[in-house]
Amino acid sequence: MQDPLHVTDQSGSGISSGLACRDQWLNLSSGAVVMGILNVTPDSFYDGGKYANTDAALRRAEAMLEEGAAIIDVGGASSRPRGGVYGAGAAPVSDECEMERIVPVIQAIRQSFPEAIISADTFSPAVALAALDAGAHMINDISGLQNGSASAMYAGAVGAAYVVMHSVYEQGSLLHTADFSDVAAAVCNMLAESAGRARAAGVQSVIIDPGFGFGKRHQDNLRLIHRLDLLTELQYPVLVGISRKSTVGQILSQNAAPVPVRDRLFGSLGMAAAAVLRGAKIIRTHDVRETREMIQGLEAVLHVSS
Repeated sequence: MQDPLHVTDQSGSGISSGLACRDQWLNLSSGAVVMGILNVTPDSFYDGGKYANTDAALRRAEAMLEEGAAIIDVGGASSRPRGGVYGAGAAPVSDECEMERIVPVIQAIRQSFPEAIISADTFSPAVALAALDAGAHMINDISGLQNGSASAMYAGAVGAAYVVMHSVYEQGSLLHTADFSDVAAAVCNMLAESAGRARAAGVQSVIIDPGFGFGKRHQDNLRLIHRLDLLTELQYPVLVGISRKSTVGQILSQNAAPVPVRDRLFGSLGMAAAAVLRGAKIIRTHDVRETREMIQGLEAVLHVSS
């Protein structure tokens, strides 16, 4: 099998051309890929409640795969942080509740679409273990292993991939804002440490995520996209999740009021395109077809023969 971290792509950027995800291979050699968001929660900020039962979630997974999703990211607990934008934030969810939500969905996707790469969006070690037992190929950890390395150990033991995300984390909660003198450097340093911990725990396929909106102000989020080159220099594939977030609403604001979530598609695509141009390899989004077609257009121009 190819080395999951050090296969250089044709652009010479040094970023790996693919990742081993248990029995699947995530091909990154032809450009960025799409991770489709599948929230099986009642309270996620955009699509909460739409896919809260297994049948509805399975239909949504099928639609996203048909639209070109390379990864389906299944989440059972809203990560909406507290702060000025979201107020009190998402209510805590027990491990048992989170498992009840995501395990049947992961099992159903695995059975119905064996070619799909399934990610579990959780920072709970117990939930990560249950998701891996159900067949997940990847753990998407928004705490960046600040909650301990057990989840990474579980992933490493079965050859699953692992996403470490930057967030301003306190035990049991994610803060909405923090002060950064240099947000890009701070995020880069923390992700280098988190990726190292994941590798030490046995994970071979590590992905890094700057965590837009998690502890960052709107200008911080923009600076992170502008300086994404710092993250690509770490030599791990970079995942970007900006889809319909509050920064997009602020950029598109009308009469000083952020535009509603339903009207943030094109702003999200613009910011995702900027991230791809700066080296992002995975775009996490609610809008799979639109994002895939945007990436196809970019890649066609970037790689046209002279």
